[in-house]
Amino acid sequence: MELTLLGTGAPLGLPRPGCPCAACAAARGADARAATSLLVDGALLLDLTPGAALAAARAGRSLSGVRQVLLTHPADGPPVEVPAGLPDAGRVPDGRELTLISGHKVRAVPMDAPGTGYEVVSLEGGRLLYLPRGGAPAGMAPPPRPYDTVVADVVGRPDGLARLRALGAVGPDTDVVAVHLDHDVPPGAETARRLAAAGARAVPDGTTLVAGASPGVPPVPRRTLVTGGARSGKSLEAERRLASFPDVVYVATSGTRDGDAEWADRVSTHRDRRPGSWRTEETCELAPLLREDGPPLLIDCLSLWLTDAMDRVGAWDDDTWAREGRKALRERVAELVGAVRATRRNVVAVTNEVGAGVVPATAAGRRFRDELGRLNAAFADECEQVLLVVSGQALVLRG
Repeated sequence: MELTLLGTGAPLGLPRPGCPCAACAAARGADARAATSLLVDGALLLDLTPGAALAAARAGRSLSGVRQVLLTHPADGPPVEVPAGLPDAGRVPDGRELTLISGHKVRAVPMDAPGTGYEVVSLEGGRLLYLPRGGAPAGMAPPPRPYDTVVADVVGRPDGLARLRALGAVGPDTDVVAVHLDHDVPPGAETARRLAAAGARAVPDGTTLVAGASPGVPPVPRRTLVTGGARSGKSLEAERRLASFPDVVYVATSGTRDGDAEWADRVSTHRDRRPGSWRTEETCELAPLLREDGPPLLIDCLSLWLTDAMDRVGAWDDDTWAREGRKALRERVAELVGAVRATRRNVVAVTNEVGAGVVPATAAGRRFRDELGRLNAAFADECEQVLLVVSGQALVLRG
């Protein structure tokens, strides 16, 4: 099944007309995108958008063989004129199946938001799932096997991709292509990085894909360390990296602080922005979790884990530290690092970057700074990807 993406952007395109934002200003060349539209084997057009015939011509395709035009949602972009020779566009009621003259079988998939998704199966057995902007499947039964290609709003609805993974609709060989791209994310390398973390990719307008062919998408990093300063956006970055995966275990190393209203507000903010399907464990016993098989872990954060570890070995007292604390802490850190090295789970860990500011005034403060720096370096050595977050911007240090 041959898929030609005539457009990959939001209904108003990218850049949006007259929009002064930085993302729109940078959306030039291959990063400029027309409204999303997909041509399947030259016979089926999914979503009719302005300039579709010209876009097809630029991609070396023609709309003359199109026998069916299906819409995923009411037109919410610029008015569209139907090119001469094309059949009228329409939507299929949820759950209804069509067999086209071309032999393609099309089934309308219900969404949890206004719109209709389409499952398309070719004569050769190629399987495509095409979803509308802002939509995720609702009440979808597990398919007989994962789709070859999923074309969906990955940036706007990462939870939809998580739902498809949980159903077995997206497997390790599924080519997940992000469309309906708007100015939510700066184009170029940043978009590619965020999508790669979700096991997805974006392609320029006019790209032709073959369903079932190996897309060459790099594998999702299995272990990632996200570091940064206070309020840098590191926790949000870590959460974003796992938003498209189901059943994530959020490991909070902070514990509780009775009577601390500010701390309670911070915890509530983190909890409210996490998907409802995630499970939370409050513990500093990380090594056992890492040794178990299971869903992805998000560990937030290593600096609080180290605080707990130093409490346990009496590291704040100079005599205890010199006599036995240093050795005990090194053993506990080595156990954690060894568990990270051996783990089979997907892991994203958050930590604080230290050592770039004022030298702590106390021996205990300097000790914590030094030990956290050592822990960060040892943990990073075991990770396929390491990110530094500064002012909300993620810089890739490794991977």
